[in-house]
Amino acid sequence: MREPNKNFEPLLSTEAPPVVERMGLTWLIIAAIATALLWQIPGGDYILYPFTILATWFHEMGHGLMALLLGGQFQKLAIFSNGSGVASYVMRLSFGPIGPALVAAAGPMGPPLAGAALILASRSFTAATLCLKILGSFLLFSTLIWVRSWFGLVAIPLLGLIILGIALKAPRWVQGFSIQFLGVQACVSTYHQLDYLFSRSAGPLGISDTAQMQQYLLLPYWFWGGLMAIASGVILVQSLRIAYRSP
Repeated sequence: MREPNKNFEPLLSTEAPPVVERMGLTWLIIAAIATALLWQIPGGDYILYPFTILATWFHEMGHGLMALLLGGQFQKLAIFSNGSGVASYVMRLSFGPIGPALVAAAGPMGPPLAGAALILASRSFTAATLCLKILGSFLLFSTLIWVRSWFGLVAIPLLGLIILGIALKAPRWVQGFSIQFLGVQACVSTYHQLDYLFSRSAGPLGISDTAQMQQYLLLPYWFWGGLMAIASGVILVQSLRIAYRSP
């Protein structure tokens, strides 16, 4: 009779999938706080310039994609060297005031929602790699379809290629940390535009997103600005809690 293999391991394992190193959590929290502070001081934008451009892309894509989801048209996207941007879209009239209000809100809320998705993807190395590939590819895709400013035509594909390079060539721990760091930067970018959230004017572009929400939903612009600032913080904290929760 054949002796059983004492080193036999069951085919079905209860071991959880590998997660990103937990020792990075404290550093990421410090980075989030430092980023929020740097964005409020003169010269801070130069240090965080690539993340400013990426946050602007998330913001403007939020407007355009929400318009598409509601049956409208996303016509073009312009991003400028000073970190500003504008999305041009056409809305359907069948949604009443709710449609334009949702499109206005999708801009400021686009970065924290995208950031939360990136952070949550970091729980699995496979998901982190896939998410980096999707983000890099979508940056390139958006350049072909919507980006129409000269600066955007250079900066957006460059960011896409860098992110794809990390996804394809970097070690797993670099991929995991990168996707979390990008997620945190996207979430805290809301606080980069605190003055914008609590302003009625968007300069030469007209009224701000929160002022548009006031126009369609009546409550004052500062209410919507405060609500979105709080929501962004909650989204960041909850996504980090889930990402670092024990299996």
